[in-house]
Amino acid sequence: MRSALCIYEIATGTVEEVLATPRLIEAPNWTPDGVALIVNGDGRMFRVPLEAPDLVPIDTSHAINCNNDHGVSPDGERLVISDSTDTGQSCIWVLPIAGGIPERITGQVPSWWHGWSPDGSTLAYVGRRDDGFGIYTISLAGGDEEHLISGGGHYDGPDYSPDGAFIWFNSDRTGSMDLWRIPAAGGEPQQMTRDDRANWFPHPAPDGRSVLYLSYAPRTEGHPRDRDVELRLLDLADQSVRTLLSLFGGQGTINVPCWSPDGSRFAFVRYQPAEAN
Repeated sequence: MRSALCIYEIATGTVEEVLATPRLIEAPNWTPDGVALIVNGDGRMFRVPLEAPDLVPIDTSHAINCNNDHGVSPDGERLVISDSTDTGQSCIWVLPIAGGIPERITGQVPSWWHGWSPDGSTLAYVGRRDDGFGIYTISLAGGDEEHLISGGGHYDGPDYSPDGAFIWFNSDRTGSMDLWRIPAAGGEPQQMTRDDRANWFPHPAPDGRSVLYLSYAPRTEGHPRDRDVELRLLDLADQSVRTLLSLFGGQGTINVPCWSPDGSRFAFVRYQPAEAN
């Protein structure tokens, strides 16, 4: 099997394999009602009911080049996707959770979605503009994008804290890829990890006490797939870091928010090397 969709139980450290498939699937989201996961694969979107796991297609109309930057609105009514069908580069769209015709959100491309504000009003995303990569937000009520931070390196993975006060992201702005956070309203960024590993895709837990992230070996360039990686948990009370799991993964493992609604579990994808299939 190329991909295994799994759930990690925080209290016990156990892993449940939900679905194994020869397809390349990526980036699980958990629906707010706790009954299903959302993944992408082959440019399409799928719902995986936990009661009877299967890849159930979601109708995204003309948007058939979806990448692994997608998620579910806090009220569970809408799905946000990043798709390049119409624009040739990643663009952010929103559609009903059950499927339908997407509404274009970002005017500028490329843009890759990563976070939905807890009140449901705003999206956070990565954009590549004239001065390189940066973190941006945009209101779903309309209007122009708001620039939050850019310059001096790569920026990726913006995800809101559960109280909406901060946006977490990863950046190599100081030379190595670490986790950062910045006030959602703008302000000075704060570096949150300082080690020799390449740390990506921070996801604050629903209780706001810890942050899950993907950690590559030192000096890893970018966020490649098919690598030996670790899933780590940063405790915000004492800044300690715990390795939860070592696995073969990387790109596609936890690119987007993946916590269960109650914070007791998270979803991830692990892989087998393509040549092993």
